Amino acid sequence: MEVGIQDATIGFVSTYPPTVCGLASYTASLVNAVAGDRRSRFGLGVVSLTDRSHAASTPDVVFHHRPGDPASLDTAIRILNSYESVSIQHEFGIFGGPDGEEVIDLISELTVPTAVTLHTVLDHPTRNQRVIIDRLVQRADLMVVMSRTAAERLTARHGVDSGRIAVLPHGTHVPLAGPSLVAGDRPLVLTWGLIGPGKGLETAIEAFADLVDLDPRPRYRIAGATHPNVLRAEGESYRHDLVSLVDRLGLGDLIEFDDRFLDKETLARMVRRADLVVLPYESVEQVTSGVLVEAIAASKPVVATRFAHAVELLSGGAGLTVPHADPGALSGALRRLLTDRPLMAQMAREAGRIADGWDWPTIGHRFGAMMSQVAEAARSIDREPERDVRHATG
Repeated sequence: MEVGIQDATIGFVSTYPPTVCGLASYTASLVNAVAGDRRSRFGLGVVSLTDRSHAASTPDVVFHHRPGDPASLDTAIRILNSYESVSIQHEFGIFGGPDGEEVIDLISELTVPTAVTLHTVLDHPTRNQRVIIDRLVQRADLMVVMSRTAAERLTARHGVDSGRIAVLPHGTHVPLAGPSLVAGDRPLVLTWGLIGPGKGLETAIEAFADLVDLDPRPRYRIAGATHPNVLRAEGESYRHDLVSLVDRLGLGDLIEFDDRFLDKETLARMVRRADLVVLPYESVEQVTSGVLVEAIAASKPVVATRFAHAVELLSGGAGLTVPHADPGALSGALRRLLTDRPLMAQMAREAGRIADGWDWPTIGHRFGAMMSQVAEAARSIDREPERDVRHATG
């Protein structure tokens, strides 16, 4: 089969299923979306990042790279250079070395057009984190982000010309956009995702202690398995601490836990049954939240702390933002929505409006076309002379 500009081959670099993490799930959805748009998986391959000595595999995976292993890195580079374009999915720490600085060694040896998708763009990076992003910017043909805030930070903090930045929203699965499945008298408030410290769940639980007077009383469901890294380090102790907090506050009839790792269809039904979604995250830096995007795609009003992506997406009326680590403010916002159905309906309509074009089929088409354009641009001009831009240490 001859590959034309419309379907240039793409080598992806990322964590990947069966690894359980948001980045792996995102990349699998992206690969599936591109393949679906092309009606073929031909020319698509994944170099997965895994520290397991005998990693499980899927048909998409062409090589398992063990971060920090030079011989493995050499093989990964050789394989990736056989594609017409490369997509590096970047998150600090998934590659070898401090902050994952091995990614610089990877991109420095790639001889094919490369786009780097940044899942984190920090407003206040450390010196080493800044060096890593600066070197990626120097070597990449295109920087891809999922929010305007991330694009603005790339320009302000790293001097990236806006013409070298593509803003491509996080994709959402089509079943999320189905009809509302809200039922019953008691409103359901939902948080979901891998469970671990930093999600602000303690703040949300404490906020519900101020809502016991509502009639009907709301239900708050925390859905999701414990993050594998947390599970390996400390077992289920974090979840047990949350359950103990619920018990101490006497909120057993308001708050429930669902510790399953849900497949896409089951999760979509659960989200569509919710009246509203709460995201009490502790980070102020977060420029990409897949859960936030999915909630909006399901036309659910959102109450979130003021992390960057939430401020950007909710400022137009699809939800409310509150200060971090403030149970009183969170409780007040939840009370406002739970006692004002017309306001929730208005927010749901705004959420549905702004989510237009976020479905994975659309994102897959846009991403595939973008990578083909990157490949074509490289064919039409001479590549710049190879430069030694390996990062300095110290």
